[in-house]
Amino acid sequence: MPTFGLRQERVIVARRFGANQQQAAPKDGPRVNEDIHARTVFLIGDDGHKFGEMGTDEARAIAEERGFDLVEVSPDAKPPVAKLMDFGKFKYEQQKKAAEARKKQKVIEIKEIKMRPTIDDHDYDVKMRSMKRFFEEGDKVKVTLRFRGREMAHMNLGSELMGRIQKDTETIAKVEAWPRTEGRQMMMVLAPR
Repeated sequence: MPTFGLRQERVIVARRFGANQQQAAPKDGPRVNEDIHARTVFLIGDDGHKFGEMGTDEARAIAEERGFDLVEVSPDAKPPVAKLMDFGKFKYEQQKKAAEARKKQKVIEIKEIKMRPTIDDHDYDVKMRSMKRFFEEGDKVKVTLRFRGREMAHMNLGSELMGRIQKDTETIAKVEAWPRTEGRQMMMVLAPR
């Protein structure tokens, strides 16, 4: 019995050491207040006033006295640069800037127009109107001609149609990828000017 109690005790001790050895996951963003581990920092006030180099504890005391957080803005500097600021407000402004940047970002899509080499004039006009609308929205257009059966023997019809498309759209679009043949298809990519 006494040996059993000893083994159980060792297991508990091993578990305790394992729990202590786990490290906290690093946080995103700058270090704030107690998370700053440097002994000294170069302190800048909320109004831009430079306090100079001082101990981290002293800088924390100044921040607490003025009602601000101590935020490490440049951790790689020697000594690290810390600034007095309202960290909650700082994070909010950063999120607003990121959201504004995402809003202004335009994702360029590639729209595909499929045709046959023997397309009728009215169908061609409908496709051209769609292409012009895509160019106005700032999207690229991939024109795909599909050949069936004996049409493969008349690839020159496809080349002529691609030339016609290029000529009709040259004022609003430029050729990004010239016509090329892949198997039973001929493709060309146009981008808005």
